[in-house]
Amino acid sequence: MSLKLLWFVSSQSNLGFLHHGNRSLPCPNLLFQHRAGKGKNQRWKPHFCSLRTHVPGSEGLRRSKVKVTVMSTMAATSSAGEIAMSSEEKVYNVVLKQAALVKKQLRSPRGDVVVPGDLSLLNEAYDRCGEICAEYAKTFYLGTLLMTPERRRAIWAIYVWCRRTDELVDGPNAPHITPTALDRWEARLEDLFNGRPFDMLDAALANTVNKFPVNIQPFKDMIEGMRMDLRKSRYKNFDELYLYCYYVAGTVGLMSVPVMGIAPESLASTESVYNAALALGIANQLTNILRDVGEDAQRGRIYLPQDELAQEGLSDEDIFSGKVTDKWRNFMKKQIKRARMLFHEAEKGVKELNASSRWPVSASLMLYKQILDEIEANDYNNFTKRAYVSKAKKLIALPVAYVRSLVAPSTVRSSHRN
Repeated sequence: MSLKLLWFVSSQSNLGFLHHGNRSLPCPNLLFQHRAGKGKNQRWKPHFCSLRTHVPGSEGLRRSKVKVTVMSTMAATSSAGEIAMSSEEKVYNVVLKQAALVKKQLRSPRGDVVVPGDLSLLNEAYDRCGEICAEYAKTFYLGTLLMTPERRRAIWAIYVWCRRTDELVDGPNAPHITPTALDRWEARLEDLFNGRPFDMLDAALANTVNKFPVNIQPFKDMIEGMRMDLRKSRYKNFDELYLYCYYVAGTVGLMSVPVMGIAPESLASTESVYNAALALGIANQLTNILRDVGEDAQRGRIYLPQDELAQEGLSDEDIFSGKVTDKWRNFMKKQIKRARMLFHEAEKGVKELNASSRWPVSASLMLYKQILDEIEANDYNNFTKRAYVSKAKKLIALPVAYVRSLVAPSTVRSSHRN
């Protein structure tokens, strides 16, 4: 049996988390071979270890030999010795909550949606959402036209809310946005989830969340990502950057899957589909970050792991100078590799979606992956050159994505979906 360790704590604690299938398991007696060295050279070494924990399918506690792969070696204890969760664990808890909601097929009726003005204006609100989606996300919009009317209207409403939220900190009024303004936006969100929308675009989303088992947490988390943009312009390590990417983009996947739906014939676990959606959102955001390094630097922002820059002998000054060096190329190669690994994880979940929902997701995934190819084609110069996918390549990608969307869902059961 092979398990993956998502993170483990320092030597003062004996608690770790194992990734088993699509679940994270707390493991109280996870042992590592510790390689002692002089001074700072002491380190933990992944090794065959003795594990006493409850494994699905076993009776009670059992001891087994497992090979553990270390995914993150960040210490997970505070200075007071208290257990602290990594970003992956925090996000995974949201995944589990949303997946549980879908499993139970809770429609969570929140009462009638109070629409400003005449009720007939609701259709007009959805149509306006569709127009906005068509204007700013043309390729994705074309894909949504294959969905059922109810699903595509709901996706448009979610897209528009996300765009409006993003423009609070990136739009023309961004210099005037304060934490208080984001607090008011979150209060508006809570009102619309309770059937009290502020305007017609809110009404479309209020109607959507009343029809589909959508949880409010991913929406709140996206607003938290906007708060991070107001107060933070550096990220010490990938753990911090991962959380930011989840907030501003991974959340979109968790919002959308309940609407897009999982194919009824799919035998994949609900959690695995949500994990794939999460991976796609994070991969997309990492790609945005790698594409926009130069633009972000002009605004004094560096969305790159500081510790990984230092490992390559790079600093903030190198980013601001905008010179492509061998050190920079090596750094970028590693960042692109990480993004591609996440895209690979995301691909596993696309075929598990409802048949009418696969094409727009598949097309988006393909086009974003091609941005990474363009960065490479530009010799990793993302300081003065913007990597983009040409219209010709987009036109070629659309039919390819459509063919891939016809692939049948998994026929191997990863875990029971209730």
